[in-house]
Amino acid sequence: MEENKDRLAFGKKNYTLMLIGIVVLAVGFIIMTLDKEAYGLGFMGITLGPIVVMAGFIIELFAIMVKDKTHR
Repeated sequence: MEENKDRLAFGKKNYTLMLIGIVVLAVGFIIMTLDKEAYGLGFMGITLGPIVVMAGFIIELFAIMVKDKTHR
């Protein structure tokens, strides 16, 4: 019973996917700030950036839900 307390909640695969998701989120927000149109209403600020941010959140959700086979 004592050995279960020393283990982390996620495995290496989960943490790697979480890091990738955070990078994708950051890239999405950066893309939104690079839009040259007034108030960010161009393609990058209103279409591409939010799609990339949504992909980052999906990666994060997947990273939480996936079961790492090496971690038990």
